[in-house]
Amino acid sequence: MKQKIVFALLMGIVTTGIISFSLISINIGFSERFVPIWFRSWILAYAIVIPVILLVGPIVQRFTDRIVKVKA
Repeated sequence: MKQKIVFALLMGIVTTGIISFSLISINIGFSERFVPIWFRSWILAYAIVIPVILLVGPIVQRFTDRIVKVKA
């Protein structure tokens, strides 16, 4: 369980960082407001995604296991 929590925390940092950076840069460009807007968006996205990874992750894993077993 500890490994899953650490994985969720690290994966959340990476994915939310990349996605929020990309979307903010596309939507507002690189201005003097970029960093504060990006950081705020990143923190909000991170707070949302961690529970989602921990709650939805096992469901997606079971679904994936079923798909792989059917095709194997």
